Amino acid sequence: MKRNGFYFYIAKNDLLLARSRKILLVSLMLFLVSLNPGAQENCVLVTDKLVPHNVRLVNTNSSGNEYVGLEKTINSFLHKWSIVGASVAIAKDGKLVYAKGFGYADTASKVETQPFNQFRIASISKLVTAVAIMKLKEEGKLSLDDKVFGPDGILNDPYFDEPKDKRVYEITVAHLLGHEAGWSQRYGDQMFMPTLIADKMGVKPPVDTKTIIRFALDKRLQYKPGSGRAYSNLGYSVLGLIIEKVSGMSYDKYCKKAIFEPLGIYDMTIAGNLPSDKALFEVTYYEPSDVVLKPSIYGTGEMVTPSYGGNDIKSLGGAGAWLATAPDLMRLMLAVDGFNTRPDILSDESIRFMTDNNNGFAPVGWKATIIDGTWWRTGSFPGSAGMMKRQSDGLSWVVLFNSSAWNGPEIYSYINNMMYRVFSQTKTWSDIDLFNYSIPVPLKTTLAGYSVI
Repeated sequence: MKRNGFYFYIAKNDLLLARSRKILLVSLMLFLVSLNPGAQENCVLVTDKLVPHNVRLVNTNSSGNEYVGLEKTINSFLHKWSIVGASVAIAKDGKLVYAKGFGYADTASKVETQPFNQFRIASISKLVTAVAIMKLKEEGKLSLDDKVFGPDGILNDPYFDEPKDKRVYEITVAHLLGHEAGWSQRYGDQMFMPTLIADKMGVKPPVDTKTIIRFALDKRLQYKPGSGRAYSNLGYSVLGLIIEKVSGMSYDKYCKKAIFEPLGIYDMTIAGNLPSDKALFEVTYYEPSDVVLKPSIYGTGEMVTPSYGGNDIKSLGGAGAWLATAPDLMRLMLAVDGFNTRPDILSDESIRFMTDNNNGFAPVGWKATIIDGTWWRTGSFPGSAGMMKRQSDGLSWVVLFNSSAWNGPEIYSYINNMMYRVFSQTKTWSDIDLFNYSIPVPLKTTLAGYSVI
């Protein structure tokens, strides 16, 4: 064992697993004690914070000679496209068999990327939102045929009354899920014009999601709801408000309570816009040197990078506001993949609705679902990019970057090709499930008086 900064490295996996189980047992005992106030006098004090090397996967969990070719391929890719840092997670037949960070989470401090580092996942957030809507449907709290606006709509808020185009009243939840609500990006993406909207709506920046929706309702739809399809960030932001209205919770709280916590996911949270808003283990984002600056969304008049103050990540809500680690996204994907290797969090009916292109709405949440059983989801902002894929052969993978590449949307085909080479070089995988090497608890407490490693 050796100490390196904040991280402990352990040579033997069985030693880490045994001690991790000890921590889990102690955590459980503390929880049980908390239910009995009379026993608190003798309980172990809980202070400070559980640190990642105690409860989360680290790079040494996926070390071995069998990964030399795999890692050479990934490092070569990062060098070619000037990617500063990355996180990769691979699962086979429902088991997490590989999880590792590459490059730097932050170049100034030379902090190496670890599996527990959080990244902005942009439109991968839409899969989270779609799963949340399907959960509410299964709970009987909404129907996919429910109208969204108008006196009988879910969002029957007076603020949304009198839309310019009365066809807005025809929009259903299913239309939003399938990008069929009538909005397009012909005149720009409403979610990325905050200063213009603030000026038009006469409000002080930054504008919130409700103001952006009101702005859109003052314009005509591009087509009748249900008669066409056009990718819409706005539509998934509206779904975020529907989740709040129907669940009686904030969007992020419902997702955490209904989806993440049951799956053992505790490190996903809503992203901030500025360096001062960074989560504790969030990476730093890097853009090309010739990036075009944008006016600050806060109305200060200064020109800033899109990554930090030029785009309003928080206002995207259900369309793109989540932070996540690669292993946590893998937990989510394996819970909605339709395979019987791990229990799914949604019913077979819900998963078919999201993935069967014959129903007229799919793909729902996913970017693409093809007939051979291959599904994928992508997401990108200036300064970040990510892709997750469920393959029909039982392999699944997640790749997250903290950098932009000049090739923009084409990066996903290159990522896909990189992972094809990774799999062609790695014929066998460990039977060990790395999910067993992390303890599903929030990073909030430390067990005083206990040696956790």
